[in-house]
Amino acid sequence: MTTSSATDPAPRPNIVYLHSHDTGRELSPYGAPVRTPHLQALAEDGTVFRQAFSTAPTCSPSRAGLLTGQWPHQSGMLGLAHRGHRLTHPERHLATTLGHAGYTTVLAGLQHLTPEDEVASMGYQQVIGTARDAETAAAGFIESRPSEPYFLDVGFFETHRHGTTVAFHVDQVHGDSRWAPAPPGLPDTPATRSDYADYAASAATLDSKIGVVIDALARTGQLATTLVIVTTDHGIPFPGAKGNVNDRGLGVALILGGLAQVSGGRVVDAMVSHLDLYPSICELADTAIPDWVEGRSLWPLLTGAQDRVHDELYGEVTFHVEYEPMRSVRTDRYRYIRRFAEQHHPMLSHCDAGLSKTQMLELGWADTSVDQELLFDLTFDPGEVNNIVADPARSAVAEDLRQRLADWMVRTDDPILHGKPFEPSHTKAAEVQPPLEK
Repeated sequence: MTTSSATDPAPRPNIVYLHSHDTGRELSPYGAPVRTPHLQALAEDGTVFRQAFSTAPTCSPSRAGLLTGQWPHQSGMLGLAHRGHRLTHPERHLATTLGHAGYTTVLAGLQHLTPEDEVASMGYQQVIGTARDAETAAAGFIESRPSEPYFLDVGFFETHRHGTTVAFHVDQVHGDSRWAPAPPGLPDTPATRSDYADYAASAATLDSKIGVVIDALARTGQLATTLVIVTTDHGIPFPGAKGNVNDRGLGVALILGGLAQVSGGRVVDAMVSHLDLYPSICELADTAIPDWVEGRSLWPLLTGAQDRVHDELYGEVTFHVEYEPMRSVRTDRYRYIRRFAEQHHPMLSHCDAGLSKTQMLELGWADTSVDQELLFDLTFDPGEVNNIVADPARSAVAEDLRQRLADWMVRTDDPILHGKPFEPSHTKAAEVQPPLEK
């Protein structure tokens, strides 16, 4: 994407990747009643992808998808890293590819893909800060005005629930529930409103930390020569969202800012995937796209050369707390979901503890049933509540998506086709999220 001449090559842009835990699209640029002014400003100057999706609705697999350019089951990240799951080829990480292309690669804060003493295996040349002060460490690096182009990965703990408590903040900061809505897809009760208000308070903290990094870029004159990427791993940590291969579980914010190529306050409605960032960044960095990469470049959407890059997108869960193999395929209009293990009720352990979960359990959530196959018409049922897979009028749609999913699983050699994959012992797994403070 850079232009150059034989006598005066254009400098390659810096890349700053800002990512959070469990934020979905519940941010003000997506219309959510959450105060995120720094993200709003970035969106108004940059590009917002309204239909961006992660590869998985759980933390480590989704991050593996973005940072290796492969579906999680291809990269080996079938579950959470702190439960023992590992990248089969850590050298396929984006940091390694950019390092080979001459970039300085720096990690600030959270990464959640490998034990801390193995971070170098993914290609990071420097590791700075902790999850609690990632923005300060990142700003310090930016203010040092490095001369080489750099890839700066800044990971935040917000908006993850803290430990085994219901709170979103380490310091127990709470939002004002009087004016809060219920979380998407949940009943409007005092408990669910309070839970959403606490999420919103955590998102406001996230926004302020992102603002520190963006301000450092602007103050040092580097913003115009930097691609700023803001996204999250998957959907919000509420019942029916995180851990589910539906829009609420897989839908993510994706905002690009900084460079002139992404400026203008644009909105893109085409379906895109986290997988698409890897080839897009390679093109921007003027380096070859590795042959294992599954995504497609976003630049044709940004230049107007194309109005879509995908006819369908896939999503997957294999392990989270327990084994719950699910796969899904989504088109512009439909989503098809299949469970690959016999299951009759919700996997309650896969929903984070919180006020909303407690409320739903009190209302009888544990006794509700789940279907093995699901089909939703997203035009008339955007909340994905009316399963029409058995509707004779939609049998051709169901069979088409069923076959697309099967073909994808065969092409990518999905391990669940061969039985339950090996599950490492998480009791011996090393911690992979940096401590909130040293």
